[in-house]
Amino acid sequence: MRALPYCLLLLASGAIALARQPAQALPGQRTETVRTWIRAHPTLQPALGDGLTVENSNAAAQRFQFSASVLPPGRLSFVRNRGIIRSERFLLYDVINGVSAERLAESLRVIYGLDIYRDYQQANPVYAYPSFGQLELGRRLALPGVGGVRGELRVGDRFAYWTELSVDDFGEIITGQVTVFLKEDLSKLETELRRL
Repeated sequence: MRALPYCLLLLASGAIALARQPAQALPGQRTETVRTWIRAHPTLQPALGDGLTVENSNAAAQRFQFSASVLPPGRLSFVRNRGIIRSERFLLYDVINGVSAERLAESLRVIYGLDIYRDYQQANPVYAYPSFGQLELGRRLALPGVGGVRGELRVGDRFAYWTELSVDDFGEIITGQVTVFLKEDLSKLETELRRL
């Protein structure tokens, strides 16, 4: 039987406290509100600096990162209101136990609570990559890295979600991330991803 990974224990430590509480800081809220939520969250403990970034690690084998940003996900773009958070992203890196879509979803539930978890689970898929055609072209041309990142965009009632899982050279998924962002930024990100 495997030992529970450090990052999962870290996330589980806040699960009981958050199980019945809705998320208090989400994209669309003021930067200071999100900063205060991060400081008070039992799972998130901000790093030194702006208070919008969290990094926890267990040696080099396991890592958890969380960041809130005034920028929409994707390529850098102009932002009119730098006082509003537009996206929040968390990343899991686990060489020991790997990362799965289910583990990312559970981490989202622990961080944001049941309301956002349900919105994510019921969200409609908008775009997934790589497509079969992209994989086949990469195989025929022996292109390295094609299929190394699997991603999906979803849109829920409240937010849009971007999930990515990265496959290493041995075919293991050891890195995954979820970005929760404003629905109004979905078309920008989808356009950028389709051009890759």
